[in-house]
Amino acid sequence: MQTNLRPMTLGEILDRTAQLYRTNFLLFAGIAAVYAGVLLVINLVQLAVTQLMVHWNMTSRVPLATLVYVVVILPVIILCAIAAVAANNRAVAWVNLGRPATIRGAYQSIRPRLGRLFWLATIVAFVVYSPFIVLFSGYFGFLYGYARPRGLFHAGGTQADPSGMIVIGLVSFLLFVLLLAWMVYAVLMGLRYSLAVAACVIEDVPARKAIRRSIELSKESRGRIFVLGLLIVAIQLGLVAISQVFFIVAAFAAVKHHGTLPVWMQALQQIVGFFTNSFIGPMYATGLTLFYYDQRVRKEGYDIEWMMEAAGMNASSEAPQADPAGTGTQESASAIEAAATEIQPAPEPVSAEPANEESPRPDSSIESPAEGSHG
Repeated sequence: MQTNLRPMTLGEILDRTAQLYRTNFLLFAGIAAVYAGVLLVINLVQLAVTQLMVHWNMTSRVPLATLVYVVVILPVIILCAIAAVAANNRAVAWVNLGRPATIRGAYQSIRPRLGRLFWLATIVAFVVYSPFIVLFSGYFGFLYGYARPRGLFHAGGTQADPSGMIVIGLVSFLLFVLLLAWMVYAVLMGLRYSLAVAACVIEDVPARKAIRRSIELSKESRGRIFVLGLLIVAIQLGLVAISQVFFIVAAFAAVKHHGTLPVWMQALQQIVGFFTNSFIGPMYATGLTLFYYDQRVRKEGYDIEWMMEAAGMNASSEAPQADPAGTGTQESASAIEAAATEIQPAPEPVSAEPANEESPRPDSSIESPAEGSHG
């Protein structure tokens, strides 16, 4: 039986995350590699299309083509990303509870739930990023409606209307302040919804209920989740800096000489990014799954519930394979009944003499199966 289902401190959760990641590296990295592979193919296709357009003297249309490509392919990226996170949550749940887990099994278990997972990601993205979209839409609408008619972005616009440039500077500063406020808002909302995917996958609940579960479970623990996120981000930035420093230096050198990176180097950069994403992708999802279990243990006594399920007293809804026939429960009930029969006291011999009313009666209590097992 898994003994790690108990309230844990932040340090213990971090240690457990590192332990699970180290002992199951191929499993978690393999799950993340599916999404990283899709991202690699998408980036390589975009690179090839861009080079073809340059070869066909269509350089001016490259930004528009890139924007259209991103808009079209964005739903695929989001779906693959949420599927990888959900599969990682499922694998961590199985491993943490001592169950066998595979890459294929993890993805198969979440495949029927891709629709609700995509809807969950859509709701969270709308709540978190809608203020950002409103801010930039309003800012560019202001530039189009105020600055463009006054010709402030044309040559000599500053001398023609310096007061207009002051107004634009003030509005830009206001946008910067509001963006800082949005970043704080986004972090707080992200902490509220941080356990939603784990709740949706492990408890098999719809998207809105998973969000409500995340809000309830994450209470009083969002500070610890924030610290986990900071540590994971620091690790990710460090690994990305180490793996990409060569390409960053080469890009600066190319820009200095009014050029760009060779195509082969850009492709190599994407391949290196694939391995980096596969390596660091599962870290945060693993820690969040452990936080999910820790909060359920603290708030709902899930450790006792799991002990009952492991003893066969309740059907587990989180097992990788269901038991439709109920054979495990029947066998446990039969075993308990047999144990109770074995420990019943033997019947007293029938005596012809009348019973003495003053003699003490034998203790009629039956020892419980749990107590009999100690004898």
